Amino acid sequence: MQVTHFLKPLAVGIGLGLASQAGLAAEITGAGATFPYPIYAKWAEAYRQQTGVGLNYQSIGSGGGIKQIRAKTVDFGASDAPLRLDELEKDGLVQFPMVMGGVVPVVNIDGVAPGKMKLTGRIIADIYLGKIGKWNDPQIADLNRDFKLPAQDITVVHRSDGSGTTFIFTNYLSKISPEWKEKVGNNASVSWPAPTSSGGKGNEGVASFVQRIKGAIGYVEYAYAKQNRMAYMLLQNREGIFVAPDDKSFQAAAAGADWKNAPGFYEILTNEPGRSSWPITGATFILMHKSQPDPAKAREVLKFFDWAYQNGDRMALELDYIPMPDDVVRLVQSAWKAQIKDPSGKALW
Repeated sequence: MQVTHFLKPLAVGIGLGLASQAGLAAEITGAGATFPYPIYAKWAEAYRQQTGVGLNYQSIGSGGGIKQIRAKTVDFGASDAPLRLDELEKDGLVQFPMVMGGVVPVVNIDGVAPGKMKLTGRIIADIYLGKIGKWNDPQIADLNRDFKLPAQDITVVHRSDGSGTTFIFTNYLSKISPEWKEKVGNNASVSWPAPTSSGGKGNEGVASFVQRIKGAIGYVEYAYAKQNRMAYMLLQNREGIFVAPDDKSFQAAAAGADWKNAPGFYEILTNEPGRSSWPITGATFILMHKSQPDPAKAREVLKFFDWAYQNGDRMALELDYIPMPDDVVRLVQSAWKAQIKDPSGKALW
């Protein structure tokens, strides 16, 4: 199946960055998670038009973003896998959430339309463990009696790069399946046990593989599934209810987040309670150094993210991301003021 044009800007973004133009008043550089790439791209274009300041963002995966900010080769890093407080302190970093969204299982099965097929977390874990290898397996067929599933081999697609999307996905599976937790675990990069598998780089790479391989299953951020009309699943949540991925189910999962008492804003939103909650929900985070050798550049970065908080909610919702609540934004801005400083120790916000 041909990959739709929505993926093309992502490939361009990896190589050339976002909104990069000669003669801009300034340019902010960042690298990391592919999960928020669609909204960062949208924000970057709107911000450039309003201010003349460009954003060069490399969509290389959360692992790459963490490496680049640690190496001080970018102004900010981006990760869907939050760093714990001790990790932040070790590297002199501050972390804050930008938006929330959902990771969704997607399949390529003839006759299966988006939002029509049901799966449970345990079944997904068993598929990725290699214990379920056919789409007409009785466990899957019993949940989907409205249509006949083919006796087709399942090809598992996963991320090949260090990925916050993988972190969120495997965190969920670790909560649902004791066997997954024991044998594979939760990380941004894991050893995938399924015998028939393909690895794709970035959310766009996984989406591309699933679209091209008949019988494939993968996991991507919802915007990639929606924009490419991929067959996403209804998924059973903690309350036993099969829910669809959308802004309402992501918001329901995010409602219980306790950002105020989360050290370093470390908060994971998988398998949250609530009848409407989407079970694979997560936030995406920005990483910056506490001590900034170029104060003017650091202020430009903070201005961009403040602008996104204040003006980017509608654009985020259009792509089915969940904006951060106002009280959380105030907590973030307090963290900026307290932690991000110039070499003399003066606050930059």
